[in-house]
Amino acid sequence: MPRATVSAYSHTIFVTSLFEMPYFVRELSPVRVLSIIQPEFQPDRPQGLDAAKHLRVAVHDISEQRPDQILVAHRDVEALVGFVEGWNPSEGAFLAHCYAGVSRSTAAALIAATMKTGDPHRSALHLRAAAPHAQPNRRIIALADEVLDLGGALISARESMGEATSVPEGPLTVLRIGS
Repeated sequence: MPRATVSAYSHTIFVTSLFEMPYFVRELSPVRVLSIIQPEFQPDRPQGLDAAKHLRVAVHDISEQRPDQILVAHRDVEALVGFVEGWNPSEGAFLAHCYAGVSRSTAAALIAATMKTGDPHRSALHLRAAAPHAQPNRRIIALADEVLDLGGALISARESMGEATSVPEGPLTVLRIGS
């Protein structure tokens, strides 16, 4: 009976930009992909990835309502949380992307790491070490804190990350969450 292969990238969360996402999906073969980006830039499902393994959340990178932009809603974060719940880190990597790989996708990475480790503060410290440019979207974090019933711990963890380095587009972020 053949043994199941374990991905070299198990227990790993990757964060990237829209423009680098197709390359990293091909190179890293994540088992789940999250596209959290405004509707006009939503990509097609990556080739070879089952539709159930690609979540598309169509929101703009804002924390307060603005005309002609889509503010992330409670239902969006519930969908994100449900998608992360379905991810088994031992089966392979999770890849999140937004437009620049700085705000929405790093918020998703912090949420995923917190859900899988149970430790928002340690997850935030690891995210900051892996991504000095990370600026997790505050609204996404606040909604996830509520959905996950963390009593402000996720919000506090995000704030404890301090200021980010300023970059127009983040490089690939590699966040290991254990094994």
